[in-house]
Amino acid sequence: MLSRKSSLAPRHATFSSIYDEKNELIDQVIIIYFKAPKSYTTEDIVEFQCHGGIMVANMVLEAVLKNGIRLANPGEFTKRAFLNGRIDLSKAEAIGKLIEAKSIGAAKLLSRHLKGELQKFVEKAREDLLEIMAFIEVTIDYAEEDLPKDIEKQATEKLKLLIISLERILENSKQREGLIEGFKIAIVGKTNVGKSSLLNKLLQYERAIISDVEGTTRDTIEEEIKIGTHIVKFVDTAGIREADNEIEKIGIKRSLSAIEAADIIIGIFDNSRETNSEDRDILKLLQDASVNKKVFHVINKCDLQNRFDVTLLENPIKVSCRQDIKPLTDMINEYLNTLDINEEIMLSSARQITAVSKTLENLKSAQDLLKEGALELFSFHLNEAIGMLSFITRAYERDEVLEAMFSKFCLGK
Repeated sequence: MLSRKSSLAPRHATFSSIYDEKNELIDQVIIIYFKAPKSYTTEDIVEFQCHGGIMVANMVLEAVLKNGIRLANPGEFTKRAFLNGRIDLSKAEAIGKLIEAKSIGAAKLLSRHLKGELQKFVEKAREDLLEIMAFIEVTIDYAEEDLPKDIEKQATEKLKLLIISLERILENSKQREGLIEGFKIAIVGKTNVGKSSLLNKLLQYERAIISDVEGTTRDTIEEEIKIGTHIVKFVDTAGIREADNEIEKIGIKRSLSAIEAADIIIGIFDNSRETNSEDRDILKLLQDASVNKKVFHVINKCDLQNRFDVTLLENPIKVSCRQDIKPLTDMINEYLNTLDINEEIMLSSARQITAVSKTLENLKSAQDLLKEGALELFSFHLNEAIGMLSFITRAYERDEVLEAMFSKFCLGK
């Protein structure tokens, strides 16, 4: 045995020396034995806490592996915890995403999921749907009996309230998706307005090439930056204009794709140059994007004489990338803070959002069928809705689906 100890007290920290197969000392560690079922996976688990450093940790790991132990597959511990009933799928996803949380707000939300907030909501909603199903099944099976006249009324009211609740959760979750995955901010403008200069100023080093030659930036450049309590990804795009060069055309096409993928757009304009048709094209692009994205209008080079028609911009933020961009970062931080988690339930993954979307589709179909008195079809759609909603917490799927999901976790967790 690695520690040369015959037994370990469960859930106690035991100080011990660790030896290799040649009986040579590797390290002095703390060993904790978690006896089943009081462990993360509900199985027997032994934890080694060794001194820091890659070499010592690798030596301990190598000694463990030589004693017939294998490395855990990505996500295997969490998968075992799920299969053994310790956690449901909503908690499993929260664990995986908590590791990669991009903001304090996201970490707080995922911690609430670990406590079972989403699980409890889904269980309550499922109970409500089963109750509605029971109401209607009674009506179908005992159509000729004298049943309470308000059965369908009760079912209609419960269904209406649940649809409203799920719609609010879905909308809230879609608006705040960036909290979990990290917000993406695209910097957009015509050539030579200071897009790359803005990125460099944000990073505090020369990441993007700056030149007076138009079309210098040919491809998108992405970098993560911390603003307030949020880690956001800024995307510097190629200048948007009519171009003859084929490579530049590709860069502009990628810029338009970056705008589509972004959560927030910074439209940047040159204070020192007169407004022209390219500026108006950018303004039209920003106006179209503002329907479902937050857009900031930035007027750069404010240290130079004004020639741009600032009245065309909505709440323009005045900066100079050579001197100070704090007004812009303050505005971005203020906006991101408004998106921080409130007390409402929120979904944390695309899988959960899809499940609720399909649940709503079936509930709305069921609602229409109930009005028409088509109770058998109503029951079918309600049953489909229950299945989709249950998919958020504990879906009974094939092993390969679970493998695909848990394989996204970091190794050993």
